[in-house]
Amino acid sequence: MTKVSFVTVDVFTSERFAGNQLAVIPDARGLSEAQMQAIATEFGYSEVTFVLPPDDPANTARVRIFTPTTEVPFAGHPNVGTAFVLGRQSEVFGRVPSDHLRFEEKAGLVEIALLRQDSVVTGARIVAPQQLVVGPAIDAATIAACASLPPASMSDRCHAPVRISVGLPFAVAEVRDVETLATARPNVSAFDEANGRYPLAEDSFSLFLYARTQQHPWQIRARMFAPLDNVIEDPATGSASAALGAYLVSLVPEADAEVEIVVEQGVEMGRRSLIMVGVSKREGSISKVGISGDCVTVMRGTIEI
Repeated sequence: MTKVSFVTVDVFTSERFAGNQLAVIPDARGLSEAQMQAIATEFGYSEVTFVLPPDDPANTARVRIFTPTTEVPFAGHPNVGTAFVLGRQSEVFGRVPSDHLRFEEKAGLVEIALLRQDSVVTGARIVAPQQLVVGPAIDAATIAACASLPPASMSDRCHAPVRISVGLPFAVAEVRDVETLATARPNVSAFDEANGRYPLAEDSFSLFLYARTQQHPWQIRARMFAPLDNVIEDPATGSASAALGAYLVSLVPEADAEVEIVVEQGVEMGRRSLIMVGVSKREGSISKVGISGDCVTVMRGTIEI
């Protein structure tokens, strides 16, 4: 019997039992892909990460990310939480971790900066590994059906519903206000129909709904549903927040812009999360998008294989 160590953290929060849960396997050497998937399924979190030595010694680690049903090429809160865990270790595969980490992932190389307070690692800031990809457009009726909302709840004041990605694709749509957003409920049958209408080779239909708060146009409340991946609702979705931030800034008329966006998520689940999104726009194109947040350790233990 083999014992594998794990750490669980709550991501995008400084409060334990809030934010988004993540399990990290800091040393996944010797685990098969089937075992990784089985462990992710056993935890039942939206994602579990498995840390392996890098292929290129110039990088910190190779990180594989699994949902309860499949491996994904990139995700936001797993990178932030994994960096937090590794940054608090005395060494990572024989080397002392610096304040700047690089993870090899299926979506590409992920650059990460650790966040500290009084020399203690409190979180991380990551840069999305891919450029913003937009399309196809998605009809509002499909979005409304997936969220169990009337079509009139959708808002096109800024953009029509559309699929976007900076490493992991999501359908994104704005609803008219925060109160309407709170009433959304995933309709699995509608998601199944949407998945057939807007198929992807590797990923199933995932929906990121948002509303702008009245206090500030760059303060956003969001919810994410992915029932086809056994994620009925996600309390914090960094990859979707990064894609949304990049897309919204791409739509502003200024050719150059530096925008900070606050995405609040998980409120309706009782797991409030705060995701900070930073977007740089140069000469009309998005040049960089990053997300950051705090983390807190929750559990440590071993898995018997």
